[in-house]
Amino acid sequence: MPESWMFARLKHIGEVIGGGTPKTNIDEYWDGNIPWLTPADLSGYEDMHISTGARTITELGLKSSSAQLLPENSILYSSRAPIGYIAIAANPISTNQGFKSVVPYNSTMSSYLYYCLKARTSDIVRRATGTTFKEISGSEMAETIVPLPPINEQQRIFDKATQLLEVLATIEKSLN
Repeated sequence: MPESWMFARLKHIGEVIGGGTPKTNIDEYWDGNIPWLTPADLSGYEDMHISTGARTITELGLKSSSAQLLPENSILYSSRAPIGYIAIAANPISTNQGFKSVVPYNSTMSSYLYYCLKARTSDIVRRATGTTFKEISGSEMAETIVPLPPINEQQRIFDKATQLLEVLATIEKSLN
């Protein structure tokens, strides 16, 4: 690892936030203007950014539950069933309790953290607990250690990763 890099726990570079679900039997909580995601919304989702899921909630629904309005550039990370679905919020968004999202203290780190958490998923899964299904807790997620290069290096890594993924997508299309 280059000397200019260091390691940091996720809790030191962003806030880890869980989600929630408003009561489903109260119509006033649903079909509002706040996007609300479940891990199912990220199943098969391949884009880096997401703006909405299958359902929306109202302001009242948000306030009545443990769901929170996450800012744009938050990293949405599914914490159970399954662990590791990931996207970056393209706009303010909320999630159910199947997420441990990360709100970076420096929003320019979102793209780097996206790739970093994607790469750390096998480690995160190993640290998950549960008998019926594995889940990573918010406190355990916050302890995730990530390599932390200087900001300009993060951008270079992101640019190179994006370029390589575009080449890979082109090759995959040509094979199909």
